[in-house]
Amino acid sequence: MQDLASVDWSRAQFALTAIYHFLFVPLTLGLSFIIAFMETIYVKTGNPEWKKITKFWLRLFAINFAIGVATGIIMEFEFGTNWANYSWFVGDIFGAPLAIEGIFAFFLEATFFAVLFFGWDRVSKGFHLFSTWMVAIGSNLSALWILVANGWMQFPVGTTFNDDTLRNEMTNFFEVALSPVGISKFLHTVSGGYVTSALFVLGISAYFMLKNKHFQLAKKSFIVAASFGLLSSLFVLFSGDESAYQVAQKQPMKLAAMEGLYKGEVNAGVVAMGILDHSKKIGDNKDPFILKIEAPYILGVMATRGLNNFTPGIDDLVFGNEKFNIPSAQSRIDSGKIAIKALENIKIAKEENNTQKVKELREVLQENMHNFGYGYLDKPEDIVPPVGLTFYSFHTMVALGTYFIILFFVTLFLSMANSIEDFRKILWLCVFSIPLGYIASEAGWIVAEVGRQPWAIQDLMPVGIAATDLASINVKISFSLFAVLFTALLIAEIKIMLKQIKLGF
Repeated sequence: MQDLASVDWSRAQFALTAIYHFLFVPLTLGLSFIIAFMETIYVKTGNPEWKKITKFWLRLFAINFAIGVATGIIMEFEFGTNWANYSWFVGDIFGAPLAIEGIFAFFLEATFFAVLFFGWDRVSKGFHLFSTWMVAIGSNLSALWILVANGWMQFPVGTTFNDDTLRNEMTNFFEVALSPVGISKFLHTVSGGYVTSALFVLGISAYFMLKNKHFQLAKKSFIVAASFGLLSSLFVLFSGDESAYQVAQKQPMKLAAMEGLYKGEVNAGVVAMGILDHSKKIGDNKDPFILKIEAPYILGVMATRGLNNFTPGIDDLVFGNEKFNIPSAQSRIDSGKIAIKALENIKIAKEENNTQKVKELREVLQENMHNFGYGYLDKPEDIVPPVGLTFYSFHTMVALGTYFIILFFVTLFLSMANSIEDFRKILWLCVFSIPLGYIASEAGWIVAEVGRQPWAIQDLMPVGIAATDLASINVKISFSLFAVLFTALLIAEIKIMLKQIKLGF
């Protein structure tokens, strides 16, 4: 296990990079499609107002795109600098989707981005529109391959461990690419990005309408954003349900933390709202909530797709539950230590040219390989993620998601009734809702990543083993530099965007 201070600083640095990067990504994902819809209307109708509208939002998209790329590249470098053991252990698998993302998706969007931004009046309308759609599709394909890679970390499939190289190797590309966890993560993440983008366009359009500037152009943008946002937010609801089901099946500890569920239940209810009691300890009989509002049956149905089924809680997963055939964490730790010991002995047997011994030890390793990562943990409680942060992040995301559906429905209805400008409080609400999309997106990532601790790769590699053996002072310095750099980039983006917004359509 590496120096804990160094590991924690590496975690903090990656979290910092990811949080800043995902301030830019959602807008790129959704605004690219919104621009494509607007330009399609322009090409279909020939109305020059739609060209003005498209060009205005394109300027904001370009600013965001450029800064988002810079933070994304740094994230990929950190796998090598801060997570070298992880990169060695699974680089053959994890690298494949990232390589596809770089070679195909990023090149696709980068190539057509030049035509999109500089090609007005230089190429035909049809080819320019084609380029716009290619940028939108390329941006989302980039997200697909990155989230396939992330999905594999949450649910490693399609691989086998090679004890000669001490690396995991891909045995089935399609199992990795079509993993249900990766696909559901992609659909939920990109649709969440569409909602953030729709809120961005809705809020800025509402501001212009409130100030009675570029009123007709702003109102057209407002209607597109409200329509796109309503469809996207409804899809987020659907994809979120599927994501929760996948979490329940593949990462039950994360689901238990999301709901603050310590003792498993048949037909468990979902906590609509609650305040956790932070004095609650694993294994005691104290109520985990100071207060809560619960909707009965829903968590059980969401987690198992049926009635009268058991949803395990934190205590069941830590101490085991014989009635429902759930092994204890200690038994998995013991199994993991057997796997690690077998691997060490394989190396010795190879040096002694004892092929029969190698064969027997490989069988032991394979029997216990699914618990390999547990062998590096000290005690059963180590498998529990930070419950409070996971719980509150999840419920913040869900509450905001519900609010977005209502907001988009109301604004679209009033827009279609041609009277949205008479509801100035609702327009101001749209303006102040712009940051809420970002908060929901970041909360979702906190649930996904904090909720799966202590794992870098679920059940196979804890974070402490994945990190590079660096002196903590080095990581502190790079953390501080990145914090200053990313903050400067964010301030620069906001200032440039505000300047462009001030110039108007």
